[in-house]
Amino acid sequence: MSQLKKILIVGHCGKDGPMLQDALSSLKGVPALRINDTATLKKEATSDALLLVNRVLEGRFDYSSGIELIESMKKSAGVKMLISNLPDAQAQAEKVGAVKGFGKAKAYEPATLALVRKTMGI
Repeated sequence: MSQLKKILIVGHCGKDGPMLQDALSSLKGVPALRINDTATLKKEATSDALLLVNRVLEGRFDYSSGIELIESMKKSAGVKMLISNLPDAQAQAEKVGAVKGFGKAKAYEPATLALVRKTMGI
């Protein structure tokens, strides 16, 4: 996998989207864009993107479930990661093509930042 250059925060509510941006702000030079609709997602989901997909999508998407969205994008560009505190949801997401994700409750933990860095190849 080549180095990823941007993060897409997909389908997170008005409170959680900024929180994730803040939690990842130490990744200097890596833009973290909030995506809340299918059209913007299709435009931004390039091969150099890490998609942090909410378990329950907020916004205007073709799906209400982040797991369904990940499955539908199996062959699309970008690396998909589910953001959920629920272990069963994480397992389902990995089964349909996501990489190991993390829960919002752990967004500020050093291990989470290390996971994101490793996934991005930085």
